Formats: sequence, C-alpha cells, structure tokens
Amino acid sequence: MMEKMSEENTEEVNVLEAQIERLQAEVAALQRQQQDNQKDITFHFRGQMQDAMSYMCGQRQEGDNVIMLSRLRDEVEELEEDLQQQTQINGINLKSCTTKTLQSSGRKMVQQLCVSGRCSELAFQVEFQLSEVKKDQGSERTISDLNVVMDASNLQNFSSFLSGVEESRDLLLFFRTLRTYSDRCDDRRRTFQHFQEKYPTVVSLPAGFRSEVMTLNHPELPGCVFFIHWTVEVSREGRVMPKIELLTKIPERALQLFPSQDVGGAAEAFQGLLRILGPEAALEAVIMAVSLSRDT
Repeated sequence: MMEKMSEENTEEVNVLEAQIERLQAEVAALQRQQQDNQKDITFHFRGQMQDAMSYMCGQRQEGDNVIMLSRLRDEVEELEEDLQQQTQINGINLKSCTTKTLQSSGRKMVQQLCVSGRCSELAFQVEFQLSEVKKDQGSERTISDLNVVMDASNLQNFSSFLSGVEESRDLLLFFRTLRTYSDRCDDRRRTFQHFQEKYPTVVSLPAGFRSEVMTLNHPELPGCVFFIHWTVEVSREGRVMPKIELLTKIPERALQLFPSQDVGGAAEAFQGLLRILGPEAALEAVIMAVSLSRDT
C-alpha cells in the first residue's frame, strides 16, 4: 500500500516539474521577446529623436538639405512670378518695404510702414501708420500720418493732388492715379520721340523726350518757331487730363509780309484738329504745314 502511494506521489512530482519547466521556458521566451521589442522601440525612437534634434539644430543630412533648399527655391520662384505678374498688371514696381511695430497689445497693433518703388520713370516713397483693431466680428484697419515723397522737379501739376491724398489718406487713389498719370506721360514721350526721329530737320526736343515742349521750325524760315506744349494735369480728386496747345513765335517783319493771314488763329485751328483727328494726326498735320512740304 505504502509503495503504491509513493509511486503516485513520484508521478505527480514529475508532472509538476515538467509543467514548471514549460512555464520557465515560456517566461524566458517572453522575456527575450520583450527585450527585442524594447530594442526595436528604443532604436526607432532614438532615430526619430536624433532626426528631430538635428533638424532643430540645423544638422540635417545632405539629402534633406537638398530637398529643403529645392522647396525654398520653388517658393521664391513662385513669389517672384507673382510679383512680376502684379507689376505687369498695375505698373507699380516695388523696390522695398520696411515695417516697424510701434504698439502691440491683445486687441490693437500699430505699425510704421515705408514703401518705395517706381511707376515707369516716376520714383515714389510712401510712409504711413497702419492701425489694426480686433473686434468681435473681425478687425478694422485704418491709415494715418500718410506722407508721399516724389521728385517734384517735373510734377508741378501733381503737387495739389498729392496734398489731397495725404489729407484723405487714400492710398488706392494715389496708386491708381499715379499709374494713369504715368501712362499719359509715356504717351507724350513716345509721340515726341516718334516725330523727332521721323522729321529730324523740323522737330527738336531741347529738354529731351520727356519734356513738355516740342519745337517745330524750318531751316529756311529762321525766327519762325512753333511750340507744342503738352502737359498732363491732375485734379485734386485724381482726374488726369492731358492738355496740348500750339504756341507760335513769328517775327514782326514776317507778319507784316502777310497782313491778310490770321496767324493768331493757328492755335484755335489746332484745337479743332485735335478734336477731330486726335493728338498724333493733329501734330503730324502741323509738322507737315511747318515744313512747307507733304513729304519731309
């Protein structure tokens, strides 16, 4: 009896020892798997952290630098193309823009801006303060202390308008009128240059292509001079108005030779030609008359 019980106990012990060995093997396998997982996680995390720290410190790999520079280059090219398109559309070529923050709080910001550029041959610099106040439904921007600086040597007809713009603080009106004024001045320059090149013996431009006066004379009629005075006037409200006049300078002796001719009526006749033919055709008709020929 005792021997039988002893054999049964021995079998149970063997079974338990086998179970313990299997459990120990499973635990060891799980521990190895956990260590491997930790190594993978640590390696992956360490790599990401190193990349992040390198990025923050500016120590990117060469390939990443190339990609970043390429993206920045593409963005700059897009901005340059957009600026070029805007310049072609509105005719305003901006050279610089500086901003200085004068006040910054939770609901209000005040900045001092200085913008400089060119519109055709006209250089300008605009300084103003921009205030932005945040409200419940958005924000409100206002302009104050507007100051426009331009070369006033040939802008006598523009000065009154500039004073009005500074008082009204209407930047949109300034740039729109500046473009129109510049276009009309360019029309005059092209017309004067065309006739001076086409009729060099009759037409002269003492002050250059951008002057307001074109002189007409003939080598065989010394002292007889016709002046085309072409101005571009700008009202205080921004209305651009080209004004073309014909002025004469004829010696008194020449007038006595043709007492029946009303030379003083040439200016009125020229205004009629302007209304009917337009500036270019009217000017060419006068030039042909002064040259005393139909094909100079």
